[in-house]
Amino acid sequence: MQFLKRSSMSTASVSDQAPVIIWRHTRFTRIWHWVNAVCLVVLLMSGLQIFNAHPALYWGKDSRFDDPALSIRAVSGDDGELRGITQIGDYRFETTGVLGLSGPAEARERRAFPAWATVPGPRWLAAGRQWHFLAGWIFAPMLIAYLLYLVISGQLRRRLLPRCHEWRTIGHTLFEHLRLRFPKGEEARHYNLLQKLTYLLVLLVIAPLVVLTGLTMSPTMDAAWPWLLDLFGGRQSARTIHFLCALALVGFFLIHIALVLVSGVVNNLRSMITGRYVLPPSEETRDE
Repeated sequence: MQFLKRSSMSTASVSDQAPVIIWRHTRFTRIWHWVNAVCLVVLLMSGLQIFNAHPALYWGKDSRFDDPALSIRAVSGDDGELRGITQIGDYRFETTGVLGLSGPAEARERRAFPAWATVPGPRWLAAGRQWHFLAGWIFAPMLIAYLLYLVISGQLRRRLLPRCHEWRTIGHTLFEHLRLRFPKGEEARHYNLLQKLTYLLVLLVIAPLVVLTGLTMSPTMDAAWPWLLDLFGGRQSARTIHFLCALALVGFFLIHIALVLVSGVVNNLRSMITGRYVLPPSEETRDE
């Protein structure tokens, strides 16, 4: 990162000082971010469409599909009324109107995830698979390209790998985040430890797992790379891991959006569109 403009650290009031502006994101990072944001939305919504064709998850190579780890379906109650039921292991939850049986009360539809959450909205498995594969074959090469870029450019080491001294203040950093108090001044130049660990988890663990488990569900890839089935314990286990990793990405996405909103939506969006980021003034600067 480099300065575009820097204020004089004199005893002048904050209003007399020019804002400190830095380059926060390179052009490649910004393009990668927005293209992958679109890909992830399409992957999620088309993936839910595919899941709706068989709304259950299993574990193990020898699964006989009679004991799902998770299922979402509509069942008839003792009163003859249909209810949406989500079952995780031995635990059952009624999710009528949201999962299993969705839509307005007068026109409820049997489907695991509602139409508004799937691409395309109607029951169309073939089109859902086509959307999913299109987004997936954009997402996977761009993920590999971005990881190579981080390593070759040195940004992985400079910006994302934690420093030894940061571990000593992890409790304080977590407490400040819970209080929605974010770094100011010079501290805002760099990612803090929580940000680094989160981005490393997403980039090096969750996203690669999404790609590899997706490949494992392909009979063609299993024929070419049979070790994928051994690695993930069979196609059904890979499907379950794929689904859980997708949920993890949704959680990351929601938390990421929430933090962008509360920490300065205009400043954060500008940095991801133009690359320029205005450093929030530190408390010392405010008091001058």
